Amino acid sequence: MSFELRKYREPDFDREPFLSAPDAVLVEAPRDGVAPVGFHGMSIFPEYFKINGTWLMAKESRMDCVAVYDKGVMQIVEPRRLRKGDLVVVGRTEDGSKGIYLNTDGFREEESKKELFAFRGVRSRETGFSRDYRELGELLQHERDHGKIVWVAGPALTFDKATRTAFAKMVDAGYVHALMAGNAMATHDLEAAWLGSTLGQDIETLEQRPLGHHNHLDTINCVRSYGSIPAFLEGEKLSDGIIAACVRNQVPFVLCGSIRDDGPLPEVIPNVYEAQNVMRDQIRGATTVICMATMLHSIATGNMTPSFRVMPDGTVRQIYFYCVDVAEFATNKLSDRGSLTARGIVTNVQDFVQNVSKQLGL
Repeated sequence: MSFELRKYREPDFDREPFLSAPDAVLVEAPRDGVAPVGFHGMSIFPEYFKINGTWLMAKESRMDCVAVYDKGVMQIVEPRRLRKGDLVVVGRTEDGSKGIYLNTDGFREEESKKELFAFRGVRSRETGFSRDYRELGELLQHERDHGKIVWVAGPALTFDKATRTAFAKMVDAGYVHALMAGNAMATHDLEAAWLGSTLGQDIETLEQRPLGHHNHLDTINCVRSYGSIPAFLEGEKLSDGIIAACVRNQVPFVLCGSIRDDGPLPEVIPNVYEAQNVMRDQIRGATTVICMATMLHSIATGNMTPSFRVMPDGTVRQIYFYCVDVAEFATNKLSDRGSLTARGIVTNVQDFVQNVSKQLGL
């Protein structure tokens, strides 16, 4: 099976308005953590800046960040990380005429003729997603060997035995290069591995266990007594589930803290900005991102994921971004927040994971 990436269309800087455009305006940051007035805010798309007569591409982009010129390179920096004296791009004209160009059409396919009035123009619970599963299966087979697949998951991923098993198989088969979640997803997965329940509900029969509301707290407490998740898995001789598969295959997992966390588990990052930094470290190399059943984590990930990636050989390729949720509101929210290239699939996470697993032949 052969999957072909869309080719990137570079801007032609040998024509107007690029040729006669002035250099982009650079203004020093007035103090740490503060951008100059009129700073240029970055987007998810490839962006270019004319510096000393040459158009430079920002090889990374992150929404709501600023562009800093440093030793011949355009660096993309969160405003809170600016240092006094950093040379920040100022200006909000993005058509190239003022030294800033936003390339929104780099991966656009040839437009087909569309009716001015037509039904079913948005993706909703009435949309058929069979084609999406086929395309996603082909994409993941390509990305396993040629890209980096990052998954973002909510706790609903753990509430069904077949789903946990299917996702663990995907980890074992190399289709998961990083996993990002919160305390709850990891806790319930470890609870299922240790006690056979999630939030006190039997993972197979779905019946409530006696005093089962203690189970996730007992799980957290036991993990904390070992000092780490890997030590807990080894000490209790557990190999079942998603987190165990990540540990077994040395797949990094990022657990971001929340104000409502129980415990939390030892690996949970309690500082929200530190967690954001670690998430961004994983997203920097991502070429496919799949967010499942977690609206806030999905929006956070979408805000730090550009539409493109500059590969080590210098080629520019598309990043594929999927948002999976049973609620249309959650899938549409990403587009509302600026992640315009996110593809929504409206279904529950259990059906989604098992369908994808079947497409991969697992």
